[in-house]
Amino acid sequence: MQLRVFQSMWGMEQLGEGGTEWTLEEKCDRILEAGFEGAEVEFDDPELARRTTRLLAERGLDWTAECFPATVDELAPTIDLIRKLGEERCSHINLQPNVKPLTAAECVPYIDGWQELADAAGMDICFETHRDRMTTDLMFTLEIIDAVPTMKLTADLSHFLVGREFRWPVDEENHALIRRILERSGAFHGRVATREQVQVQFSFPHQRHWLDLFMGWWEEGFKLWRAQAPPDGRLVFTPELGPPEWYAMTGPDGREMSDRWEESVLLKDLVRQTWQRLEGT
Repeated sequence: MQLRVFQSMWGMEQLGEGGTEWTLEEKCDRILEAGFEGAEVEFDDPELARRTTRLLAERGLDWTAECFPATVDELAPTIDLIRKLGEERCSHINLQPNVKPLTAAECVPYIDGWQELADAAGMDICFETHRDRMTTDLMFTLEIIDAVPTMKLTADLSHFLVGREFRWPVDEENHALIRRILERSGAFHGRVATREQVQVQFSFPHQRHWLDLFMGWWEEGFKLWRAQAPPDGRLVFTPELGPPEWYAMTGPDGREMSDRWEESVLLKDLVRQTWQRLEGT
């Protein structure tokens, strides 16, 4: 079993030095030099996906294909593009279901359809938990995974914590709900949230208790994954710290309040330490 830590290409947006954003080539260099094994690439822009995956492959890095289909058929072009760009380097498809039915029963045909397309292509697929998507709400997502027992998730737990406004300390009832998500997770996105904000500066000392909460959840998720994974299984964890106007908080001067790149690298190191500890038990 192996933990592979990828960096989000979206999380590299608006990062740079001296007021100048790093070029795509520089971003890929940074990802390699920092010790990530790959990157998550958005496939809604085929030309950018083509260029990005080429640069990653040149550096020996793998990638995850992120997509946002609103219909079953909209996944097909992503699968075709993965094949053209080199499916041997694609860890899995990360799908944000960009449709919001009112009942879990209405969701089932979408999930089944996307799963069938991925299975026919021989590709792994995980459905991301995310606000403004089918999986926006924790309780609704639990209904969906109960209705589709084969459905695997990409657990971005930050959306559930802020969406449900879990109080501190998080009580056992809410821990149990998160545990049900972890039991069905085949990949993880890394971000630390509070009940007020989906992304906080976890390097700040006063946010340490929220970091500890998420580290505990991720460790539990790793244990659950390891208990059912094959010996050659690979689990992908992706730090996904978003830029300003999305998630990153800024001060009165408009600048980010912490170094988002340094925090991404720190998160990589923390989850690897957790994994190594589990390997030693």
